[in-house]
Amino acid sequence: MRTIDNYNFNEKRALIRVDFNVPLDGQFNITDTTRIDATLPTINKILNDGGSVILMSHLGRPKGGPENKFSLKHLVPYLTQVLKRPVKFADDCIGQSATELAASLQPGEVLLLENLRFYKQEEKGDEEFAKKLAALGDYYVNDAFGTAHRAHASTAIIADFFEDKKMFGYVMANEIINIDKCLKDNKRPFTVILGGAKVSTKIEIINHLMDKVDNLIIGGGMMFTFIKALGGDIGASLVEEEYVELAKNIVEGAKTLGVNFYIPPDAVLADNFSNDSNIRTGSAYDIQVPWMGLDIGPSTIAKFSHVIEKSGTILWNGPMGVFEMNNFDAGTRAIAEAIVKATENGTFSLVGGGDSVAAINKYNMADKVSYVSTGGGAMLEYIEGKVLPGIQAIND
Repeated sequence: MRTIDNYNFNEKRALIRVDFNVPLDGQFNITDTTRIDATLPTINKILNDGGSVILMSHLGRPKGGPENKFSLKHLVPYLTQVLKRPVKFADDCIGQSATELAASLQPGEVLLLENLRFYKQEEKGDEEFAKKLAALGDYYVNDAFGTAHRAHASTAIIADFFEDKKMFGYVMANEIINIDKCLKDNKRPFTVILGGAKVSTKIEIINHLMDKVDNLIIGGGMMFTFIKALGGDIGASLVEEEYVELAKNIVEGAKTLGVNFYIPPDAVLADNFSNDSNIRTGSAYDIQVPWMGLDIGPSTIAKFSHVIEKSGTILWNGPMGVFEMNNFDAGTRAIAEAIVKATENGTFSLVGGGDSVAAINKYNMADKVSYVSTGGGAMLEYIEGKVLPGIQAIND
């Protein structure tokens, strides 16, 4: 793998594509710095070599050009603080200000460019736009795994202008290494835990992993599509009617392949979708309207935890219930605790996907699992076996 470790950046300008798409509050303060913090080792390696750094990123989804609430200038104070040096800001990502500031950068200096998505050409993968960005640096470093599944100008097209001077930063490299460790170099038994609301968003993962796993655990709202496929009564629980037959085929396919396919036997039930609803625990296969399942039940927790703790490799994507409501987060918390316990005993554990990452952070357990992927959609597509343009552009 071609990473920044293979290069010395002394007196060179490194143009780094980062993922600084961070949440901001009403006063433009960053409310979660995880994505910025993850890139600091990459930035510091280049600066310590005696190089200079030009950072480019998108922020939010601006509709028609520059908008103050999506300006990357709001990130300058925090970057200045964590990098322990002044961070210059270009009020454009191409054009005169960007060109002049980039050209005048001295070793050890950092420049942040304005939001790439202020130009429609970024998402369109425009070659001329990519060429203008490329002209700013001597080397191209892609450290934005979260956007690696997009063939945008700054994530894929730009690499064509750098030939042998393009590489991965540490965020990208670590994501690839750890997901590959989970998928291609795993210790058995290999257990995949899938949750979240919809089966439809997990079909490709299930299909790609079915012949690779020993245990497949299903939780979250998606479990009721499977339970209905098996003839259960699910009351007012979430269901994707158009996927019931496919869910039935998945269960049959698991049997054929000898995969242990786990569906929750019980659930925490509510009489409406609210934290203040009436609550009881009962069979996940015998629910009557208006009751609905909003979390996995105690029998399920015990069963799933036993399987998890006996695993050699674990991949977790998706919560077990509506964990945002405190009355329905016990299942997700218990699964997180079981993964932590397994990790302590030598199991390799990877947690990925927005809600799973939010959950592991909510319970302050992120540092107690082997790896937390911040890739979101990119991670899912990589797990599904798809070629990611941002990775292919460096490897080609």
